Amino acid sequence: MITVRKINDELAIAGQITLDQLQELANEGYKSILNLRSPDETNSLDNEQAKVELLGLQYINFPTNLREINHQAALEIFRVINQSSKPTLIHCDDAIRSAAIVFLYIATKQGVTFENALQQTINLGLISSHC
Repeated sequence: MITVRKINDELAIAGQITLDQLQELANEGYKSILNLRSPDETNSLDNEQAKVELLGLQYINFPTNLREINHQAALEIFRVINQSSKPTLIHCDDAIRSAAIVFLYIATKQGVTFENALQQTINLGLISSHC
């Protein structure tokens, strides 16, 4: 089972979640699931959107490629995070994308410039320096 890591009262991250975990997340009071995976990625949960919505949770799929992350792309994903019902679980395949996006989101909300936050994310090894 994939570990769900609670970052704060509003956000948690994980790799690809299972059907059982979706039920647990709903029981724990999560309001939305933000999936950063592309539909063409392997080992995704079949019909994830339908399964999430059946549990009464908001589902957002916002495919994100860290190799293409820039200030504009980050602003778009931050808007999605801001508009999601909280608490929100943000997931991808291995939790690295989720961690990078949440780190960038929190850092910029705390007043760190996007460029500095991006460099810190690279220094942590969450994003490749060739991005």
